[in-house]
Formats: sequence, C-alpha cells, structure tokens
Amino acid sequence: MKSYYYPETDSLYIDLSDKSSSQSREVAEGIVLDFDADGHLVGIDIDNASRIAGLSQIELDSLP
Repeated sequence: MKSYYYPETDSLYIDLSDKSSSQSREVAEGIVLDFDADGHLVGIDIDNASRIAGLSQIELDSLP
C-alpha cells in the first residue's frame, strides 16, 4: 500500500494494489473508490484531503 498527497489539488490517493483501475465510483462527496476489472478495490481518492482527513499524523496499527 502506498499513499500519495498532491498539495496542488489537496488530494490524497491511497494505492492498495499494483492492478490498474478499470472503473471508479464516488461513494461520498470527494471520495472516489477505484476498482480493477474483477471488481476488487485498488485505490481510494480523497479530494480536499486536508479538510476531510487528519493529514498531520498517519498511524498504522497491528499490521500482519
């Protein structure tokens, strides 16, 4: 998993897979989920990320 923040657009992209996105679905205002050809979630795009997500600190807990 990789995360990319783009300050010029204030967007955060969370890349969950190496597979390419073949379709996208906006599930809430400014939150878009990307799916591969098999319907698996491959990424999450968050617009206005500094307002929606707490970007000052990112924590990971209990990774396998």
